[in-house]
Amino acid sequence: MGKPTGFLEHDRVNESSVPVDARTKNYKEFVITHSDDEASRQGARCMDCGIPFCQSGCPVNNIIPDWNDLVYRHDWQSALQTLHSTNNFPEFTGRICPAPCEASCTLNINDSAVAIKSIEHAIVDKGWSNDWIVPQAPKVKTGKRVAVVGSGPAGLACAQQLARVGHDVVVFEKNDRVGGLLRYGIPDFKMEKTHIDRRVSQMEREGVEFRTSVFVGSGGEPITGVSNLSQSSVNHEKLLKDFDAIALTGGSEIPRDLSVSGRELTGVHYAMEFLPQQNRIVAGDKLDSQILATGKHVVVIGGGDTGSDCVGTSNRQGAASVTQFELMPMPPEQENRPLTWPEWPIKLRTSSSHEEGCERDWSVTTKRFEGEDGRVQKLVAARLEWEKSDDGRMQMREMANSEFDIKADLVLFAMGFVNPVHQGLLSALGVKLDSRGNVEANTEDYKTSHEKVFVAGDMRRGQSLVVWAIREGRQCARSIDEALMGQTELPR
Repeated sequence: MGKPTGFLEHDRVNESSVPVDARTKNYKEFVITHSDDEASRQGARCMDCGIPFCQSGCPVNNIIPDWNDLVYRHDWQSALQTLHSTNNFPEFTGRICPAPCEASCTLNINDSAVAIKSIEHAIVDKGWSNDWIVPQAPKVKTGKRVAVVGSGPAGLACAQQLARVGHDVVVFEKNDRVGGLLRYGIPDFKMEKTHIDRRVSQMEREGVEFRTSVFVGSGGEPITGVSNLSQSSVNHEKLLKDFDAIALTGGSEIPRDLSVSGRELTGVHYAMEFLPQQNRIVAGDKLDSQILATGKHVVVIGGGDTGSDCVGTSNRQGAASVTQFELMPMPPEQENRPLTWPEWPIKLRTSSSHEEGCERDWSVTTKRFEGEDGRVQKLVAARLEWEKSDDGRMQMREMANSEFDIKADLVLFAMGFVNPVHQGLLSALGVKLDSRGNVEANTEDYKTSHEKVFVAGDMRRGQSLVVWAIREGRQCARSIDEALMGQTELPR
């Protein structure tokens, strides 16, 4: 796998980036893909480790050592074919995946992991630039019809797999464009939307039909604030009548809220009220109004990727200051590798958005918001102490006399999502829910309690990663194909 002595001869080299002062002036991607020669050197670092833990660390089980070796040998087309054998959309994951595969890399035990994500990025970008990525239309049609509800990564992966084995697939999307949170949750500076558009074009030529601006079920909230956006609806009974199977891939959309005094003040918003608006502006839409960070003191509550996206977007809009609060303690700068490898480690992660300007603070709880004339002006917080309880669980306790306040003209909640929307489609279908409020189904067949309905992605597993959504979409497609045809050649 790669060059036998490559990991001894070459250091890890990360992808370079456009300087901060230049990239924060626009919403374009700023990560610079490795050259062919550099990608080859990075591929050479892959060890013949015997048991490739990177593959088990990767949710889609990418055959990583194989395409590392192929890139080392400059066999790019074979590398692309190997990459696509497990992952429908490596241009998505090569940009926004946190790379659990690298945490599991054997070289990561006592050195820097192989630059797996960078190599993946280089392979798929080369594939697109050389027109190697083409539609794979089925040779024979089955006559079976499948509805996919939701066009995020789970829905797209499910739809593409089903179309390629000959089923007639219709994807329903409530927004006016395809992509789910890929389109309206992830900022363009992390992933430009042309990558989605290329895949949609490919899938249409493979036979997938996309119906946008369509609510499935009833009781959905219309998309507001966008000029000239019309929407239609289709009820669940028509879907059950017109299709042989239905795949629910609508995601986890109920955001975690914070019930404190002052929550109702203007200027306190969910991240998913703030981020999609900027994505629409970049796409050329005209909004009736926009939540803007320009000239404001911004406080982001939540330390994950969505919080980081709020930081990067606020800086690009010209915020006066950006502060990010996290409830949990500050993690160590370096993980305890003998303790955590090959699992995903808890350690301090500084994103590109943090590098662009942000004050970060940990073990902070929000007490209340204060303001005048109905508008937020201040966030009042307190310090926390974390300690083990008698049963071994970590519990938080507010520190005495630790209350403090901070200017806040705009507060953004980026604390994750609780569960999918129950009102409307799910309640109408009567599918069983699990203890967390997600649609109940196992990972063997992805079947819900309704005989014609399957589920995949965040709607089933809860808030998770794009790479997990792709995995579940692919496996759900296999289960649907097997249920409709009695057998399947689709991979797990």
